[in-house]
Amino acid sequence: MKVAMPVLTAGAGLHETLALLTSQLRPDANHTEDMVFLKDVFSERSLGYLMKIHEKLRQYERQSPTPVLHSASSLADDVAEELQSGPMSSEEKELLNLLTSPHLKAVLSVHDTVAQKNFDPVLPPLPDDFEDELDEESVKIVRLVKNKEPLGATIRRDEASGAVIVARIMRGGAADRSGLVHVGDELREVNGVSVIHKRPDEISQLLSQSQGSITLKIIPAIKEEDRLKDSKVYMRALFDYIPLEDKATPCQEAGLPFKRGDILQVVTQDDPTWWQAKRVGDSNLRAGLIPSKLFQERRLAYRIKMGTLPTPQSPKKPPYDQGCDKVSPKCKAVAPSCGQVFSWEFYSAGLRRSFRLSRKDRQGSSGEGSDSEDSDFLTYEEVTRYQQRSNERPRLVVLIGSLGARINELKQRVIAENPHRYAVAVPHTTRPKKPHEKEGVEYHFVTKQQFDTDVLDNKFIEHGEYKENQYGTSIEAIRSVQAKNKMCIVDVQPEALRRLRTSEFKPYIIFVKPRVPESRRRRSAATSPGGGEHSRVTDDDLQEMRQSAIQIDQQYGHFVDRVLIKEDSASACTELKGILERLERESLWVPVSWVRT
Repeated sequence: MKVAMPVLTAGAGLHETLALLTSQLRPDANHTEDMVFLKDVFSERSLGYLMKIHEKLRQYERQSPTPVLHSASSLADDVAEELQSGPMSSEEKELLNLLTSPHLKAVLSVHDTVAQKNFDPVLPPLPDDFEDELDEESVKIVRLVKNKEPLGATIRRDEASGAVIVARIMRGGAADRSGLVHVGDELREVNGVSVIHKRPDEISQLLSQSQGSITLKIIPAIKEEDRLKDSKVYMRALFDYIPLEDKATPCQEAGLPFKRGDILQVVTQDDPTWWQAKRVGDSNLRAGLIPSKLFQERRLAYRIKMGTLPTPQSPKKPPYDQGCDKVSPKCKAVAPSCGQVFSWEFYSAGLRRSFRLSRKDRQGSSGEGSDSEDSDFLTYEEVTRYQQRSNERPRLVVLIGSLGARINELKQRVIAENPHRYAVAVPHTTRPKKPHEKEGVEYHFVTKQQFDTDVLDNKFIEHGEYKENQYGTSIEAIRSVQAKNKMCIVDVQPEALRRLRTSEFKPYIIFVKPRVPESRRRRSAATSPGGGEHSRVTDDDLQEMRQSAIQIDQQYGHFVDRVLIKEDSASACTELKGILERLERESLWVPVSWVRT
C-alpha cells in the first residue's frame, strides 16, 4: 500500500515543510532509533523558533524594502551638533543624550552599513564562451606552513565584485616569507573551504584557527606587485602608541606597539594611512601596522579642534636646574660658566627666583637654529646611523637638568679629570673684570653695546641679565672649543635645545635628573648623620623636583638622547664619562638631515 506524500503549496516555507515531514513519520518503519531521533530534533522548540525567524527573513526579502536614508549616523551627528549650538530645554537635552548614547550610535552605524550595501547585485548575462573562459582562468594553489603566528595578511571585500581580496601583506609574516601571496590576489578557498560567501571576520577566524600547513586557492592579481626590498627608512618615535587602544586601526592584533624614543624601520609606506614597521633591535621579524605621519598629525589636529588635546604652541615653562652668578655670597659656583651650580643652601633659603637665563624672540634669525624637520605635532623624526669620523669636529654634548640635578657641578668634575679632551664654552659678560681674571679664560668681557649688538645678530644660544650685568653663551664660543678638537660640554636651559639641534653641532642631549625619594623622612633615614646634598630639603622641595622632571620630560623629552639618573655626584660623574667615551667610538642615531650632503 502506497502512502500519499503531503501536498505542499508553492509558497510553503521551511517551517511548514518540516512540520509536514514530522507528521508523516511512520511508527512501523525500520530503524526505529533513527526515527525517534529525527522526531525529537524536529520537535525541539528552539528549532521551531529558528524556522519562524527564517520565514520572517524570507518575507522581508520578498518585500525588498529600500532605506529612507543611507546616512542616519551623519544626520544624528548633525542634529546633536545643532542642539549644542545654543541653550537647550530639558527635552532637547534628553534627545542629545539619546543621540550620543553608544547603543543608538551602534544601531545607526549598522543601519548605514546595511543601507549602503547592494545585497542583490544585477549580474551581467553570461557570455557564450563562458565555459572556455572559466577553463583558462589562472588559479594558484599555495600551501604554507606556519606555527601559532598569524598568517600576516589582511583581507577585504571588494565593493564592486564581492570578491575576497588580499588587502595588505605584513612584512616578515608567513605570507610575506613565502613570496606566493600578493596584495590584490583573490582568495577563493582555505583548506578546501570556499570563502566566497563568508564574511571577512569569518575568513580571518578560519585562517587564525589553521595550524601547521594551510592550503589557499588564489586567483592572482592581474598585475602582481613586485616584492619590495626592505626599506631603509628609519624613524624615531616621538610618542607612545598602544594599538589595542586605537579604535581606528584596521586590525588591532596586527598593530605594532612602541614607546617614545624607539627606532622604527618603516618597511612600506604604500598605504597613506597605515605604515608597516619593525622595531630596531626587536627579535620579532614580522612587521606591524603603525599610523602614518600624516594620519597621526591629522588626528592630533582634530583632537585640538575638539578641545581634547592642549595646543602644542603654548606649553607651560617648566622649572629646571639653573645656577646663579657668583655675585651671591650663598651661591657658591664650582667654576666660571654660563650655567652655574645649583646650591642647596641657596635653594632652601627661599630665594627661588634666582638668575634665569632668557631667550629673546629670534624672528630675524639668519638661518641658525634647528634644521631637522620641525612640526607642531610630535609624531616621527627620520633618523640614520652616524659615527664621528677622524677628520670631523667632535659632537656637542648638551646637559639639561631638572631641579636639584646640579649639572654644572657634574660638568666641571668631568672636565677637571680630563681637560685635554673636554672643555666648556667660555661665556660673555658685561661685568667688569676682576683683578685675578683673564680675558677668554673665565669670561669674554665685552661692553654692553657690543653685547646688545650680538644679541640682535643672534650670536647667543641663550642670554640673560643678573644685577644689571649681561651674561650669555655664544655660538662662536662653542665653535672655538671644537676647533681645538675638544668635545664641548654645555649646560643650558631646555628652551635653548631647538637652537642647538643643527647639523653643524650634531648635539648629543643628556637629561640629568636626581633620584628623588618619596619623602624627606625616608631620605633622612638613608642619609648619614653628617648630612649630604639633600639634607636640608623639605617635602615640598622634593615634590617640586619631581614635578620639574615630569614637565621637562613631557615638553622636551623627544629631544633627549639619554637620561641620567643621578644618585650621587661620584656615580653620576662615572656614568657621564662612560657616555662620552661611547659617543666617540660608537655609531648612534641622529636626524637624517644632519648627515645629508
